This record gives sequence, structure tokens and C-alpha cells, in this order.
Amino acid sequence: MWGYLVHFRAVIMGFEKKMVQYDDPDEEEEDAPAEEEEAEEAEEAEEEEEEEEEEEDMVDPLETIRTKCGETEHCVHYKELLETCESRVGSKSNTLEECTEELFDFLHARDHCVAHKLFHKVK
Repeated sequence: MWGYLVHFRAVIMGFEKKMVQYDDPDEEEEDAPAEEEEAEEAEEAEEEEEEEEEEEDMVDPLETIRTKCGETEHCVHYKELLETCESRVGSKSNTLEECTEELFDFLHARDHCVAHKLFHKVK
């Protein structure tokens, strides 16, 4: 939704620039209100930037827990099997083998670990 508002604001600002270029007679009467509107828009833009910075500082707990679970002994074993399979398949030029089973085993082990830890973090 914010993307549409930003686009709409850009279209309006472009329209205002065209009016100034073509010297619209009504523009002279509206100088003071237009300056106030520009100041308000600048303040809103600053507030939006501050909100975006706050959102960037937030860390997804799911990603953090997935990383930690991927480093556990049980998951490391499946990750090693997956990496071995990937190197074996990568070394062959013509093969039908895929590492789907190993990938699913690793993801299952990691997600099983995550399931037990994630919901303690959710409010």
C-alpha cells in the first residue's frame, strides 16, 4: 500500500512541476499554501524514513533460531550428508541423481528443532 502512496505522491509532484514550468496563473495565488504543503510532505518523508530504519533493526526470530538449530549435532550430521551428495552430483557431468532426499532430511531435522524453540519466543 505504501508503494502506491509513494507513486501517487511522485505523480502529484511531477504534475506540480509541469504547472510551474507552464506558468499557471493560479500558481501565483497558491505560493504560500504550496510551501506549507511541501514542508509537511518533507516532514512525512522524514517520519517514513525513521520508521523504515526502525524496521531494519528488527531481526526475525525464526531466522535466528534456524541458524542456531542448523548448528546442532543432529542437524550437522544431515547437513554433511547433503553437502557430500551435492559434491558428488556436482562432480558428475551427466547424472540423473538429485539430493532431494538429503535436503528433505536436513530441513526436517532443522524444522523439528525450530518447532520446539520458536513458539517460546512468540508473544
